[in-house]
Amino acid sequence: MNYLIRRILGAIPLLIALSLISFALIQLPPGDYADQLQSQAMSQGGLSREDAQAMADAYRERYGLDQPMIVQYLNWMKGMLFHGDFGYSFSQNQPIAELVKERLPITLFIAGLSHVLATLIGAGLGIYAATRQYKLGDTLSGLISFIGMTTPRFIMALVLLYWLVFGLGLTNVSSLFSPEFLLEPWSIAKFFDLMTHIWPVLLIAVFGGMAYNLRVMRSNMLDVLQSQYIETARAKGLSRRTVVMKHAVPNASHPLVMYQGVALPYMIAGELEVAIVFALPTVGPLIVSAMNAQDVFVVSTFMLLLAVTLVIGNIIADALLVLIDPRLRKQ
Repeated sequence: MNYLIRRILGAIPLLIALSLISFALIQLPPGDYADQLQSQAMSQGGLSREDAQAMADAYRERYGLDQPMIVQYLNWMKGMLFHGDFGYSFSQNQPIAELVKERLPITLFIAGLSHVLATLIGAGLGIYAATRQYKLGDTLSGLISFIGMTTPRFIMALVLLYWLVFGLGLTNVSSLFSPEFLLEPWSIAKFFDLMTHIWPVLLIAVFGGMAYNLRVMRSNMLDVLQSQYIETARAKGLSRRTVVMKHAVPNASHPLVMYQGVALPYMIAGELEVAIVFALPTVGPLIVSAMNAQDVFVVSTFMLLLAVTLVIGNIIADALLVLIDPRLRKQ
């Protein structure tokens, strides 16, 4: 328990640092959203430069964009911590809290499901490959792992998108639901419709994550299978399945569980990449559009929320490690 408490307390200054860095980075380019409004007012609204400048200055004063960066950051953090107010999205013209409710749950669902499937499939293939070292199954597993680790996910997404649109003639690849389910309440039918739309994202994210889990599990299993206690178990006449599943797999799983804290950011990044290519209404495309519009509070909010998710994922991995490793429970 002390181990987990130290990990949780250590995450607090990390999140503060990440929030400050992300807030500062998005403000590094010159200008702000009010500059874009000024340009639009001049080019599309026909306003003079002086009138457009006055409108932009009034917009900055209204939303606090004329204040120093550190003041904006402190006001943003104060609103989140004490009022649950993430700020206002200038480009989307709505409170960011509504965008969070709309975009974040489906993003985490896709990334979490991809993470679970990649772990289970990768670990299973890693066990299979390690118990058949240098055989055909091991060779094929190594080939799959090599392709999954070396092929950029956005390339796979572009190829799959081209095939779906021009090969199969699908038209709803950039939506989460079919038109008839958009305004319907949640149901089993709507859930299955969702799965028929997000399977390309799952396929690509799972394929890449599976490759890493496969390599980690295979390497761990090969080390464990050469241990003395495994030879002792075999000498006692235990069946091959018992030796592998009861003695080798539990001990080989420790590094795999530790690896999940590293793998979760990879899975979330994979979901974001593929969602951007497919233009799905999740967090990834929203962050890109907000960065182009210099919508600072949208980018900072979602970067912070994703960082919180990653920290929570690492703490969960630590908790699982404590459960399976009694040595950590004594710390």
